[in-house]
Amino acid sequence: MKNNVFLLFLFLFIYSCNNLRHTSLTGLVYGTTYNIQFYSSANKNFSKEIDSILNEIDNSMSTYKSTSIISKINNNESVEIDNHFKNVFNSSKKIFQKTSGRFDPSIGLLVNYWGFGPEKFDIESDIKDDKLSYLLQKVGFDKFEIIDDNIKRPFDSYIDFNAIAKGYAVDQIGNFLIKKKIENYLIEIGGEIIASGLNMNKNKPWVVAIDAPRFDGDRSIYSILELNNTSLASSGTYRKFKIDSIGNRYAHIINPLSGYPSRTNILSVTVKATSCIDADAYATALHTMTIEEIKDFFNNNSDISSLVIFENNNNELEELDLNSFY
Repeated sequence: MKNNVFLLFLFLFIYSCNNLRHTSLTGLVYGTTYNIQFYSSANKNFSKEIDSILNEIDNSMSTYKSTSIISKINNNESVEIDNHFKNVFNSSKKIFQKTSGRFDPSIGLLVNYWGFGPEKFDIESDIKDDKLSYLLQKVGFDKFEIIDDNIKRPFDSYIDFNAIAKGYAVDQIGNFLIKKKIENYLIEIGGEIIASGLNMNKNKPWVVAIDAPRFDGDRSIYSILELNNTSLASSGTYRKFKIDSIGNRYAHIINPLSGYPSRTNILSVTVKATSCIDADAYATALHTMTIEEIKDFFNNNSDISSLVIFENNNNELEELDLNSFY
């Protein structure tokens, strides 16, 4: 599961602007926080409806709930999948194909194997046996498909949508607000964001700040940008990693092609896309690529943009602005 780069919001709380009521909803969900801001003429904050959407998604795709659809699938139980599961599955399949397998929700077994999940393994000793090759036989999203309302997959495989579900939830809440004729909103769950219209208090686009990559646990701002009718998602490797006996740093993001944690100089990836579900997934997938592979990917995918922060050979921070991110 990826470690999200939290984005800091710059906004003022106000309850009336141009005859529109400003609503601010905050809380805890999916093991993280959410912040929802919108301007509406309705004398209602829609908190119950939004909670219902969040709970539906949690009951469908939470690997931490034994009664969820995805948990039953991972326990080899027979269960019908719902529309939320289908939507995320289909989006995952699309991005799996577009990234040539770099984004792969079936790598949960490998996440546990390398000690980034609930089960712990010793990196130095376990690679000497054949357990990794055994697990790799059950990994690969091309081995998974939906037939009617059921999922076909390798027995004892493990599917995990943690790298995409928050982005999907952001989109779903955005769709709900649009149906309520709300045009000016900002939705954030665990650092994944969608912004529409304006921050009407300032009559300007919504403004967010991107965290600087820091290994000391502190937080500081790297850059500030305006969001105007777009989605944003970030993924970082600098908060969650392992170091082997000779000092190599391994990211918590697994490379599905090799089965190994990403040994990378990329510290932070932030992606802008039309939908938050896409931005969320691409931000994870890019961490498994080299800098040159990332450049090639964006040369062939002009519909998304990205800010990549990495360490150069002199251990200095550099950035890539891909497809006019700023």
